Amino acid sequence: MSQLTIDESVRVASRRPLCVDLDGTLVKSDTLVDSLLLLVRTHPMRALQAPLWLRDGKAGLKARVCAQVQLDAAHLPYNRTLLTYLTEQHAKGRKLFLTTGADTALAHRIAAHLGIFEGVLASDGTTNLIGENKLESLRRRFPEDGFDYIGNASPDVPLLENAGEAMLANPSLPLQAKLKSRRIAVSRQFNDRGIPLKIILKAIRLHQWAKNVLIFVPMLLAHAFRLPLIFQALVAFLCFSLCASATYIVNDLLDIEADRRHHKKRFRPFASGDLPVTGGVAIIACFMALAFAGALLLPRAFLVWMVVYLVTTLSYSLYLKRVVLIDVILLSGLYTLRLLAGGAATKVALSPWLAAFSIFLFLSLAMVKRFSELQNIRAQGNSLSNGRGYLLADIEQVRSFGTASAYASVVVFAFYIYGSAATGLYRHASRMWLMTPLMILWLSRVWLLASRGELDEDPVIFAVTDRMSLIIGAAIALIAILATV
Repeated sequence: MSQLTIDESVRVASRRPLCVDLDGTLVKSDTLVDSLLLLVRTHPMRALQAPLWLRDGKAGLKARVCAQVQLDAAHLPYNRTLLTYLTEQHAKGRKLFLTTGADTALAHRIAAHLGIFEGVLASDGTTNLIGENKLESLRRRFPEDGFDYIGNASPDVPLLENAGEAMLANPSLPLQAKLKSRRIAVSRQFNDRGIPLKIILKAIRLHQWAKNVLIFVPMLLAHAFRLPLIFQALVAFLCFSLCASATYIVNDLLDIEADRRHHKKRFRPFASGDLPVTGGVAIIACFMALAFAGALLLPRAFLVWMVVYLVTTLSYSLYLKRVVLIDVILLSGLYTLRLLAGGAATKVALSPWLAAFSIFLFLSLAMVKRFSELQNIRAQGNSLSNGRGYLLADIEQVRSFGTASAYASVVVFAFYIYGSAATGLYRHASRMWLMTPLMILWLSRVWLLASRGELDEDPVIFAVTDRMSLIIGAAIALIAILATV
C-alpha cells in the first residue's frame, strides 16, 4: 500500500507543469539590468529617457527597453546546473513553462533558443508578472493539477508557498530567511556560483594594481628615499588602485554583452552572472569614497591628476575605446598619468626623459594588447564583435606601430644614459648600458609571443606571471643598484 502511494505521488508530480523563473534563476543575472546597461553603451541619450518610461509602470519600462535593445539569448549566463536538470525533465516528457517578470518579447526569444519550454508567461507591457500577479496567472493557467516552481528571490515566496514542489536556484539570503520563517519545504536547490570573496577579488582586478607601482617611479628615480615621501607614495598608490578598480568595474558593467561573446572575458564576474550588478555598484561607491578621502591627505595636485584619470577612463569606457588609434593613445597616456600623479603626490618633478620614455613604452604595450586580441580572434576563426573599430586586416599595421614604438623607447633610454641627467644621479651611469639589451630582449619577446598567439591579451598579466619577465626585471633592478653605489 505504501509503495502504491509513492508511485501515485510520482505520477502526480510528473503531471504537474514545472514553472521556472528567469532572472536570477534560469539566468544568473537580471535581464532588465543587463538590457539597461546595453542601452547605456549603445544609445546613451535614449538611456537618459528611461526614468520617464517608468510612468507606464515597471512592465512598461521593460517593454520600452526591450524594444530598444536585444540581449543575445545564446550567450546569457545560464544556471548550468539548473539547465541540465530542465533538459533531463524535458527529455522525459515533462511540460516546462518559462514564467517570468521579464518582457514577453525577451522571454519568447530565450524560450525559442533553449527549445525546452511548452509555453511562456511573462510581463506584457501592462502587467508586471511577479509575486502575486504571477501566482494569479499560474492559478488561471493550471487550475486542476497545480504547478511546481523554481525561484530565487523574495517575490517568489507566494509561488513557492503554493507550489506542489518548491525548488530554488541560487537563492538570495532574504528568500532563505523568509522560507525558514514560514517553514516552506524545499525539495531541490540548483547552485551555480563561485566563492564570493574570490569573485570580488577577480572583479576588482587585484592583479591590475601592479600598474600603479608607477606611482613610486618618480620618487625612486629621483633617489628621494625619505619616510614622509614614502608614506605619501603609499597613500597615493592605494587611492589610485581603489579608483582604478572602480573604473574597471564600470567598464565591465558596460561591456557585459560584448564580454559574453568573448572566449575568455565571458568568465568575468559580471558577464558570467556570478556577481550581481548591484554588488558592483556598491563596490564602486565604496572604493571611490575611500579613494577621494585618502586623496585629501595628499597635495591637491594629486587629486587633480586622479580626477583627470577618472574622467579619461570613464570617457574611454563609454565611447573612446571604440575609436581606432585614439583608444591605444589613451591607454598609453593613462600609464604616463600614473607617473604624473606619483610626482604630484611626492612633490617630485617628472623628468622629461621619463615622460618621453614612458610615452613610447606604454604605447607599445597598448598596441600589443590590441594586436593580441586581433591575433587570437583570427587564430580561432571568429568574427570581430567587440566594437573596437579594428579590422583583421589591420594586424600587420598595428604590429608595425607597436614594434616601432617599443624600440623608440629604448633609444630614448639610451640618450638618457648618455646625458647629464643620469650622470648627476648615478655614480656609475655607464653601467646602465647593460639595461638596454635586457629591455630589447623583453620587448622583442613580448612581440614575438604575441605574433605566435601565445601572449595573454593583457601584457600586465603576462609581465607579473611570466618567469622570464620577472628574471629580466630583477636583473634591471640589480643593475640600477650597481649604477648607484
